[in-house]
This record gives sequence, structure tokens and C-alpha cells, in this order.
Amino acid sequence: MRIILSRKGFDTAAGGCPSPVFPDGSLLALPIPDPRSTIPYSAIRWRGLNLGTLVTELTGNPAMANQGAHLDPDLIRESYLRQPDWRPLLGQTGAAQSHLRNQGVDVGDLFLFFGLFREVMRTEEGWRFVSEARPFHALWGWLQIGAMHKVDELADNELAWARYHPHFRMEADPRNTLYVARKNIQLNGKTGKTPAAGVFPTLTERLRLTAPDASSPTRWLLPSFFYPKKGRPPLSYHHKRQRWQQTRKGCRLQAVARGQEFVLDGNAYPEAGDWLLDLLAG
Repeated sequence: MRIILSRKGFDTAAGGCPSPVFPDGSLLALPIPDPRSTIPYSAIRWRGLNLGTLVTELTGNPAMANQGAHLDPDLIRESYLRQPDWRPLLGQTGAAQSHLRNQGVDVGDLFLFFGLFREVMRTEEGWRFVSEARPFHALWGWLQIGAMHKVDELADNELAWARYHPHFRMEADPRNTLYVARKNIQLNGKTGKTPAAGVFPTLTERLRLTAPDASSPTRWLLPSFFYPKKGRPPLSYHHKRQRWQQTRKGCRLQAVARGQEFVLDGNAYPEAGDWLLDLLAG
């Protein structure tokens, strides 16, 4: 199985700010703006919050509420009006999809979504970022692939339940691909009761990628097994040895500044299976 660390959600380039971590530890990856999307932020809900109000308060831009949101990956059933046969799904296209294809990503492989986060607090004016809090990268959700579909090759009556998705609003591109989640997670050859797609309810140290002492969000502290020992292919896009350092506390990585999909070959890193089980167990 391949594990894909997939960057998704608001950041300073897309959206203009990090996604929020709330005072109770819950975290919400905000979908990036998309002028082609027919879903405005004001139509999306999360735990009683209207995302139109939330993005307005966090960005200081009232126009954001009615802008289109790129609801992708789409993992939370309650966030939007659904058809009964809805499944969690992810879309990818362009160079990022070419990289996934070249890495051999297929059914059964698992996306771990990460993004840029920062703590927020409630004020009289609404939600605001905590001034002394620093942004960091953290894992926030997952999706194990159950099926893959080329959008441009779908018949008009196929995946009718998914036609709201922003990847159906894109120009023709043979790389435009939808990844639909399986029903339950399957790891180490066993199917468990854990859903094959979802979001982590609260932030924990296991989900945090940025090292506690880091001066930049891209300076990560990972479990020791991530270190690319001789003969093992490193996490894709991270082949330079100077990016990696083994320490007593784990494996340090200077992550690339840009890029969406970083692929780890699970066959070369068998320890990743137990690590995933631990993450998904909560």
C-alpha cells in the first residue's frame, strides 16, 4: 500500500490564512476558494458553524461568504446537502495527478491529508487568530481509495450523486480524476470497522507534523521509520539527503515549500501499517 501525504486546505497563498484550530482542540481544514465552484462557503456547515461567516471573520473579507468553495476532499456527510448514495471523494488533476499516476497510486492506497493550521479564539467581533500562536502543519483527515474514475470518460448517468463536485466544473483534461473512498478501512489485509474516509476530531501530538521547536511550518518531526535508510525510496519530492536527519526523538525533515502529493511506498516501510492503525484508532 502507498501512503500519500496530501496538502489540502487554506494557506497564505490559497485563502490567505491558515485553517483554524478551535479552543476545544477541534480542527477544520477550510476548502480553498474556487470561482468555478457552484458551492458558496455560506452553503457549507461544520458543527453548527456557517463557513461563510467563519471565513469572513478569519480573512476580514465579507465577500468571501458568497464565493465558490473548492469542497475537495469532501469527507464530511453533514457539511452539505447529499444524495443517499454519497461517498467521500477527492479530485486531482494536472501535474499533481501526473505525479500520483507516475508513483503507481491505485485502489487500496491511502491519502493522509495535511494542511496549515493556527489556533483561534472567540471575541466580540467573531473568530480571530490567537496573536501569539504560530502556524504549523498537521494531519487532518484520510481517504482510502475504493475506486478511481476519469471525469472526462464518465457517461452522463454515471456518478450522478457526485455531480456537485468542483472537478465536474473543470475544462477537459484526461488527467482529471476522482478518487472515491471504500466503505471501511483495510489495513494489513484485514477490513476493520473504521470508515475508510473521515476527519480527525481533535488535534493531538501524533497529528502534528511541524516540530515543536521549528521556526517554519515546513520543518517537520516525523516518526523514526520515515528516515530513508539505504535501499529504501524516500518520500517523493524529498530525495535530497540533506533534507533528512535522524534524532533520538524521531526523524526530522525539511519539507518542500510547495507540492501537493508526497508518496511513501508502504512495501519499503512496513512500520507504516502499525503507525496508520494507531492514528486511525484515535
